[in-house]
Amino acid sequence: MQDDRYHDPETRQARAPETELDRDPATGHPRPPRREFKARGSFVERCPGCHLPMLNCLCPYAATADSEARVWLLTHPMEHHKPTNTGRLIHDVLPDTEVFTWYRTAPDERLLSLLADERFAPFVVFPDDQPDYAERVVGIDAVAEAKAAGRIPVYLLLDGTWRQARRIFRKSPYLDALPVLPLRTERLTRYRLRKPASAAHLCTAEVAAELLRQGGDAEAAGVLDDYFDAFNDSYAASRRFEKIEAPTAAMQRLLARKG
Repeated sequence: MQDDRYHDPETRQARAPETELDRDPATGHPRPPRREFKARGSFVERCPGCHLPMLNCLCPYAATADSEARVWLLTHPMEHHKPTNTGRLIHDVLPDTEVFTWYRTAPDERLLSLLADERFAPFVVFPDDQPDYAERVVGIDAVAEAKAAGRIPVYLLLDGTWRQARRIFRKSPYLDALPVLPLRTERLTRYRLRKPASAAHLCTAEVAAELLRQGGDAEAAGVLDDYFDAFNDSYAASRRFEKIEAPTAAMQRLLARKG
């Protein structure tokens, strides 16, 4: 989710809002100050709109789409500080996307309220690689069944590294009653900004796009895929200090939507 609260207007460096990340949500006590953000690219001049390096601004390719299903992100606090996080791309394309920060001891009250809302049929997206929750595992057909019952399917994505996602899944009792929807796909990651443990490990935006496609929201999936490719190419080129002179195929499709 792109939000000016997470970026210092003077330094263009990612930062968190004090009310969410600088205080412990369970006690309200201030946390020790974070070390200065020194990830690669932290001193690059960034666009105030898309937060990508100005060399290859993503703003000309911004696009939105409609979908029957919703996406909710339960994001590890550390992900808010990473400019390479792709969860924000989902919110750019699908404005109804909800973003929650995960804390082990203090679940987000709005998330709890939405999970209890009968309008929605939430599925926590997670691999089915352990036997202790096998009875909760469902297939993509459950999404169609939710639609047929007049409910809005929701893909609840655990936004973080694989280790962080597993911790969120295991340490969040309010997720225990939700059906588990594993992503089954032969698709390999195209993400080039972080090194995955396996080519089969898709980034957050790729997971959302594939679920949307499998669940019947093909147009939204295509727009998100194109926007992700534009982000991926723009950021990778900026790391090499190269200007993209001619729009890529994905960029051209995004521009055509505006025409």
